[in-house]
Amino acid sequence: MGKNSSDDLATLASEVLNSDKYSEETKSLAGSVLSQVKNGKVSSSDLATLASEVLRNKNSSETAKKLAGSVLSQSEKDSEEKKK
Repeated sequence: MGKNSSDDLATLASEVLNSDKYSEETKSLAGSVLSQVKNGKVSSSDLATLASEVLRNKNSSETAKKLAGSVLSQSEKDSEEKKK
């Protein structure tokens, strides 16, 4: 089971999903963060890839980067390594 995101990140993710000012990519990351909080799920490899791209993009917003960091911390690879 993945690590739970903090309440602050869950609140941020909810705000992103309810706002029209964020991109679909940022909303995808926000949805993943909320899923992790509610269900303890780990991020898919596709979302982990998206999160990595967001973190490398100098034009990504701070909000997107916070969400991306959370998604990466919940990635399947991270989860598998901790099982070893």
